[in-house]
Amino acid sequence: MKPFPGQHLRTLLFMFIWGLAALFGTMATAVPYAVFLMDARTGETLYSHNADTPLPPASLTKMMTLYITFQEIEAGHLTLDSMITVSQNAANQAPTRLGLKAGQKVALRYLIRAAAVKSANDAAAAIGDALGGSPEKWGAKMTATAQRLGMMHSTFKNANGLPAPGHLSTAHDMSILGRHLFYDFPQYYNIFSRRSTDAGLATVANTNRKFLDGYDGADGIKTGYTAAAGFNLTASAERNGVRLIGTIFGGTSTAMRNQKMAELLDLGFKKAKPGVVTVKPVPADPETTPPDAALVASTDDGSADPALPVVDNGAGKTLRLNLALTTSPVPQPRPDPAQPAIVDVATVSAPPPPADSLQGQALTLASAATTGAVATTPSQGIVTVTATAASQPLQLAVGEVRPAKRNAPIFTDSDEKVAANPAKPEVVTRISTSGGENWGVNLGHYTTRAEAERLLLKMQLVESATLGDGLRKVIERNGGYDADFMGLNRDNADLACRRLQSRAVQCFTIGQ
Repeated sequence: MKPFPGQHLRTLLFMFIWGLAALFGTMATAVPYAVFLMDARTGETLYSHNADTPLPPASLTKMMTLYITFQEIEAGHLTLDSMITVSQNAANQAPTRLGLKAGQKVALRYLIRAAAVKSANDAAAAIGDALGGSPEKWGAKMTATAQRLGMMHSTFKNANGLPAPGHLSTAHDMSILGRHLFYDFPQYYNIFSRRSTDAGLATVANTNRKFLDGYDGADGIKTGYTAAAGFNLTASAERNGVRLIGTIFGGTSTAMRNQKMAELLDLGFKKAKPGVVTVKPVPADPETTPPDAALVASTDDGSADPALPVVDNGAGKTLRLNLALTTSPVPQPRPDPAQPAIVDVATVSAPPPPADSLQGQALTLASAATTGAVATTPSQGIVTVTATAASQPLQLAVGEVRPAKRNAPIFTDSDEKVAANPAKPEVVTRISTSGGENWGVNLGHYTTRAEAERLLLKMQLVESATLGDGLRKVIERNGGYDADFMGLNRDNADLACRRLQSRAVQCFTIGQ
């Protein structure tokens, strides 16, 4: 049977309309394309196209959420084992998801893995809500951190990159952030190269595994996709000592995005010069952390210390440290042991410290360890410490005391281990040590002397059971500063380093 002439016409008309719909549909869903490539060793721009045009970053946003999280861990405000309570907002996030439920408590390490590897929106939101207090506050903190890192065209509204009005970044800015993740937190960077990982609730696969497996030298960093953003990728690769970091916004598919990134990196490796001296970026200023931020202490097995008070949001157990001093007293000369015992009085014009603070506990312990007493005059804001020892005076400055036994809850059974190695009499040597011991602990290499000194002071307070008698030394080396504790015996140095590593603090022992 022959078709009617009108059927041919209808068929041709349908095909024409279908072609127009496909064409305009493609035009409607097309997103701007932007590319940036840098030499990660120096930050030098190697290629740029629309790189400073603000566009939706999609899940590349999680790079900033993780950067701030790593900052908080390194500042001692929480640990990888801190328990995070999942908010209702986090539980309601759209896929991709880990499957979190409101009220559920999950160790921070699993949320980091899920956000970095699986790109789980609920995991990233749970971190942001717990650390920031709300999506709005977390977004403001992300934007402020971006400004300090030099990401001048980025504004964040949430922790995971799901579409939100005004949530924008650029290919240039995301490459800057990728460089900071690599250099500022090398101890955590390897998470971005894992093909799969245990995220607590499930084993999750890396959304970037095709590029990691397909490009020689690739070791990160993060993928992203939404309909508005297209297929995004910030990637890092290293060959023969040359490291490159590039970002693509607006890819049309995973395959196209990966192919363009491979071509971009190939171009960079041909253009970048070998043997260039690495100039690391300056990390975001740690002083911007709120002064009342909590330090989450953990026991040797990584669990939160049950002796500490519970945090309101269920994040863990905390001990708040107030390290501010209003005066800097001049050190007193060493007393002559041959002289009769005297009374030393230290008076500081400041409000009396809380009884549960380190200073308050130190004053109480100093009183118990001597025949003196602790007197306070709250109305005048004066704290007076009078201590009389049997054989020689007790030199006491606020925040510095050496009792035989400590009751501060951040200390564990290491007190008894250290007590088995009684302190030796102080001697004067030709090297700067305490007690003539020749072992020490190195806590890393830092850009500024002040940064190294702050870390040493904080670690001596946190781990005073093993480092309390150590000598803090900042050594200038290779354009930076090493943070060292010296004057320890080998057992104390080994024990201190093991305990610091259990708190996710990078360290190693050194001997002379």
